[in-house]
Amino acid sequence: MTTTTVVHLLRHGEVYNPAGVLYGRLPGYHLSDRGQQMAELAAEWFEGRDITALFSSPLDRTQETAVPLQKVLDLPVVLDDRLVEAGNKLQGRTLSSRSARDPRVLRRLYNPFRPSWGEPYSQIVERMLQVVKVARKTAWGHEAVCVSHQLPIWMMRRVAESKRLWHRPDRRECNLASVTSLTFADQSLVRVDYAEPAASLYTGEAAPPGA
Repeated sequence: MTTTTVVHLLRHGEVYNPAGVLYGRLPGYHLSDRGQQMAELAAEWFEGRDITALFSSPLDRTQETAVPLQKVLDLPVVLDDRLVEAGNKLQGRTLSSRSARDPRVLRRLYNPFRPSWGEPYSQIVERMLQVVKVARKTAWGHEAVCVSHQLPIWMMRRVAESKRLWHRPDRRECNLASVTSLTFADQSLVRVDYAEPAASLYTGEAAPPGA
């Protein structure tokens, strides 16, 4: 008989970031009030599902997104560094059309295929594949949730759909508090699904790249 296991990749909710900083892995960036609402809606979406394992990136915004889910599922949250946001050499900057002309920024933008401004796409894929494998093994025959960030989740989806890794950041289908679900038959990936439990709270505002 075939064993079906589902690994859900949940992106964190909206972050309070009035200055528009590319915060990356910086500490001290927490969910906004609306981000908390997004986390609650995501938890409601998972309620009643056969979730037996819950993992999270160690950053503040992902742990805070996992809290409502932890309460609904009555599961411990396992922190895993492999779910962390992509490394970015421009973190801490406020990006704008003006800052894009700054030589200190421009020298990081010479290669969009690697990319030159941050952690290589191939490296993100490697660590995400590892943690998805662990989540699948832990929740074998059931479902697992991994709370992560936009770019790592999008990289995992690109690989799952056999697409090239380089892409336009403004075309990622990975909204705030969205769920990208990977369904496995035994160890073979058979389906990729996408859902937006918090869609009613979106305003159409573009999120900073790698948020």
